Amino acid sequence: MSMDKRVLAMADALLLLEKELRALHMWSDSAPTAQALASTEPFCLDTLSFEQWLQWLFLPRMHILVEEGRLFSGKSSIRAMGEVVWRERLSQTRPLLDVLGQVDALISQGQS
Repeated sequence: MSMDKRVLAMADALLLLEKELRALHMWSDSAPTAQALASTEPFCLDTLSFEQWLQWLFLPRMHILVEEGRLFSGKSSIRAMGEVVWRERLSQTRPLLDVLGQVDALISQGQS
């Protein structure tokens, strides 16, 4: 997949990710504190819920990359993290997990 198509596909996946978070009532109107957002732990596990990390850190950073027409490449395990976090609600969160899987695949496609 060319970089342009990959960026467009990521833009679509990010919109779908927000839609699914909202549909599951995992979207918040209140931002976490600056201190909570500044965590250095993976996924900010010590200060944020996974859905907060998706909304307040991952989505904004990915939107910037999409707007700039560039994406990073590498191994991505966001879906796997979601499966761990939402293991008690896998059937309810399946559409959201599927979107996270799409995001993982798009990031991984950029690997050489």
